[in-house]
Amino acid sequence: MSDPPRGRSDIFFNINTYNMKRRDLLKGLTVLPLAGGILSGQSASGSILPSGASTAVATAAKRDLFKELGVRTFINARATLTFMTGSLMQDEVLDAIKNSSRRYCMLDELQDKVGAKIAELCHAEAATVTSGAFSAIMLGTAGVLSGMDAKKAAMIPHLEGSGMKTEVILQKGHNIGYYQAMKNCGVTMVWVETREELERAINDKTAMMAFMNCNTNSGQIKHQEWLEVAKRRNIPTLIDIAADVPPIENFWKFNDMGFDLVCLSGGKAIRGPQSSGVLMGKKDLIAAARLSASPRGSTIGRGHKVNKEEILGLYVAIEKFIRTGDEEWKYWLKQIAHIENAVKNIKSVKTRVFIPEIANSTPNLEISWDPAVLPLTGKQVQERLSQGEPGIELNSGKNNISLVTFIMVPGEEKIVAARIKQELSKA
Repeated sequence: MSDPPRGRSDIFFNINTYNMKRRDLLKGLTVLPLAGGILSGQSASGSILPSGASTAVATAAKRDLFKELGVRTFINARATLTFMTGSLMQDEVLDAIKNSSRRYCMLDELQDKVGAKIAELCHAEAATVTSGAFSAIMLGTAGVLSGMDAKKAAMIPHLEGSGMKTEVILQKGHNIGYYQAMKNCGVTMVWVETREELERAINDKTAMMAFMNCNTNSGQIKHQEWLEVAKRRNIPTLIDIAADVPPIENFWKFNDMGFDLVCLSGGKAIRGPQSSGVLMGKKDLIAAARLSASPRGSTIGRGHKVNKEEILGLYVAIEKFIRTGDEEWKYWLKQIAHIENAVKNIKSVKTRVFIPEIANSTPNLEISWDPAVLPLTGKQVQERLSQGEPGIELNSGKNNISLVTFIMVPGEEKIVAARIKQELSKA
């Protein structure tokens, strides 16, 4: 049977019922200061909760959710790997995120203003915050394909019959998985090895020439030659430098060099939000890329959403790294030295400090030993440290282990030093 028609008497009944329930609710809330405080409105500080509720909020903030959920945590002495949740944000970044979470703004205006600041810091014409370096590559590719035509942007990745170009050239030595970001836009990857192959590969379907900086030494064609060919043939260029800061000057090096688009991770050593990145470069291409970016719907980048907190957090992280990066480098070396000094007098142990040439160029410590003296493999040491309390994650070789300190919380280097010394001394 269907419900009877709703007349004025039904409306009054529902209003009266609502008022009765509301009175009962408010009566019950007299013994619940926190809930009563919520109904009292916004505090002078801008928080939804009044100052009277701060005690309850502080108590809630002390929950150890990892422990509650049974999720193992560890000291990261290995790398800023995504599957290990990357790096840890610093206090200034966390403050920016917390403070910006309490107010609203227009997302495009924020991207405009923050993008202008990042561009100025990095010697670019324009910039925009993305949801990681992969997202920056994809949105940059989309911008190259569509230009400022919103209808074309909405067609990506369905390029057939769109009038857009369909090929991106990359060196075979740069064949790492992240080229998938370009393929997501529907393009065909064209692989080359030599200068001659590159020249022959360029045709009227060529949309872009891409370069993976971490694989520079694996390709025959270096930056300047790649750019020379591209500029002479009027082909836009994109470079991925996701994990290639430090050194600090890499923030602007590739913009100054002449790449049209530069893609950078916001996590890694910069220690902004792990799910953030930057696309920077030529003003027209950044504007075109944003046609495919959130908050616009019906585009390939709608799911690559970046919230206001991440945008501001990354801006603060970049600004801070440029300002304090040299001091941080010295501190990382000090942490490395502490661990090195703790183990170097163990019989047969040798230490070596090294810095990778291109990607992840931060101080590394390698600890090796003679297996005839210390009957251990690197893997055994790695597993024992991982399974200890607290767990420590680092890299291992046959008769060695290696680690970094730049992603540690200050003081953790002392724990790492003591645990490594303990395991090696046992042997």
